[in-house]
Amino acid sequence: MKFALTGMAALLAGTAPVWAGGIERAPQSLAALFEEGNYVELSFGGVDPTVEGTDVLGFRTGDVAQGYGFAGLSYKHQFTPSFSGAIIVEQPFGADILYPSQPGLLPDPSAEGSVLLGGTAARVDSTTFTALGRYQFQNAFSVHGGLRGSRADGEVTLDGAAYGPVAGYNVDLDANTAFGWVAGVAWERPEIGARVSLTYNSDIEHEFDTVETGPLVDPDGPGPIPAVPLLNASSTTTVTTPESWNLEFQTGVAADTLVFGSVRWVEWSAFRVDPQQFVAVTGGGLVELEDTTTYTLGVGRKFTESWSGSASFTFEKAGDDLVSPLAPTNGRKGITLAAIYNQGPLRVTTGINYTKLGDASPETGTPDVERARMEDGDALGIGVRIGYRF
Repeated sequence: MKFALTGMAALLAGTAPVWAGGIERAPQSLAALFEEGNYVELSFGGVDPTVEGTDVLGFRTGDVAQGYGFAGLSYKHQFTPSFSGAIIVEQPFGADILYPSQPGLLPDPSAEGSVLLGGTAARVDSTTFTALGRYQFQNAFSVHGGLRGSRADGEVTLDGAAYGPVAGYNVDLDANTAFGWVAGVAWERPEIGARVSLTYNSDIEHEFDTVETGPLVDPDGPGPIPAVPLLNASSTTTVTTPESWNLEFQTGVAADTLVFGSVRWVEWSAFRVDPQQFVAVTGGGLVELEDTTTYTLGVGRKFTESWSGSASFTFEKAGDDLVSPLAPTNGRKGITLAAIYNQGPLRVTTGINYTKLGDASPETGTPDVERARMEDGDALGIGVRIGYRF
């Protein structure tokens, strides 16, 4: 069976939302680099999450998580028996959060819409382009590395009674392209379908042209100084997407049976969004996240020459119960089922993922104050990956 199931593991990781510790949507896997011969691959799918709860005043938040689609493209070329390269295009980071608000001056407790957080929203879009090279030594080891370019943009709105005098604040981060690097090592035994790879992804520092707008702010409260537009300005905001480590493994354990898995660590604590005027007025930034470690373990089985299948489980430990309203979950558990059809050089992988998202309490203020409780969140994802070897 060799590495016939490798693409399946990468696809199914991509169908699961990874919000619990940040805004990650794909694990930045380099699976295409390890395919045999020349190989091209197209992947696409969608995720439908549900994250809802009740604010501390008793108003239902409604579903604050918006559905999203994803797409990716990979091309791997075997230049010599020892050297190969790959280009991978994917969308690893993103966010679509919107807290519904109720119209009118008299909120209805029976309707959906948070009084404390209604109108708060976050949108983040990103695309990365990774160019890689891989050199195989005469023994079982290989090294790989390359450059990664990231293009990203975003917008955040803070609204609702929980934000007090800065309710109605908005920041627009214009599109920016920045670069980082990737490096790793792998060990393989193709005759038993075994491979272990360790990959480091560097952080990437973006410099976003920024436009901030917001309500008038009274610097001395009821004093003689009138309210002024302290939140309105144009500036540059530095945002660093986090560094990460990926440990991926697989091995044959019986005839036509493969065990695979991964461990991924991401330094989300380094991800800060600190617009100039917002920090000057409030003394703090927009986002504060915790580092995450995500575990995946699965088994694949070849049933016929054309059909294979797998099941895998994903676990991410919950952290602090108080979270940013822009990332309102805490930990996750997921299961993914996949079917793979092989016909000559063509391989089609289809997968479905169900993820149970951990309960969490969005907070605002300094010190942190719980504003709502989000419970029983989940997400359903489907994905298709089409690969062709030539």
